[in-house]
Amino acid sequence: MTRARQSRSNNSVEIPLARRSSPVRRVAPEKVKLFVGLSLALGVSLSLVFFIRFNSVFFKGELPLPSQDGRVLGHYPYSEASPLDLIAVYPGLEIHKDTYSALMAMSAAASRDGVDLVLLSGYRSIELQKEIFFENKSIRNQIAVERAKVSAPPGYSEHSTGYAIDLGDASRRETDFEESFESTPAFRWLNKNAAKYHFVLSFPRGNPQKVSYEPWHWRFEGTVESLRKFQPANELLRSN
Repeated sequence: MTRARQSRSNNSVEIPLARRSSPVRRVAPEKVKLFVGLSLALGVSLSLVFFIRFNSVFFKGELPLPSQDGRVLGHYPYSEASPLDLIAVYPGLEIHKDTYSALMAMSAAASRDGVDLVLLSGYRSIELQKEIFFENKSIRNQIAVERAKVSAPPGYSEHSTGYAIDLGDASRRETDFEESFESTPAFRWLNKNAAKYHFVLSFPRGNPQKVSYEPWHWRFEGTVESLRKFQPANELLRSN
């Protein structure tokens, strides 16, 4: 092979295929910006899809997409309370400061009437709600739809707001977290007086959210902020 032919052969290897088959075209800066913008948008979209798919797998893929009104399995979405708004009633149990003030007043009034209310549960982080929902569901061999009737999915629990509390009767502790709580003096007192302190039974029997009846679960609605939190649930209740 002559030196000229050898040189032409080497050059053909070094030149990319695209350069061999078509002339070089300069791309306008505007098109470059558009391409970069579209690429970034596509990347964000794919990342979002991946995030949703990852969480679906992580959560065992059993939670459906939210309905048009934002609910998942009957529960509305709720954000976590700010740590600055929480007060520790005792170690390991916190509630919103506004809930605390109303609860103290209500408990004092109940005590004067011979009823001793017990605070069973208050604020729960979304992380804790995740453990309660998914781990308990697995232990009880329940699917998500069954579990959601008695426990909200993470991100959809009223407890995350700090405004929701679970109450018991000090004289009937066997009724804690049971429907039989409705037969206690504490529930009868709450049914008659809780509204005076802006507490509402979240899930009465036959509620339109189709969540199991929970006579122990009450939410505080005595401020503008708390009313805004529960406005969708209240609108649904009024429409039925």
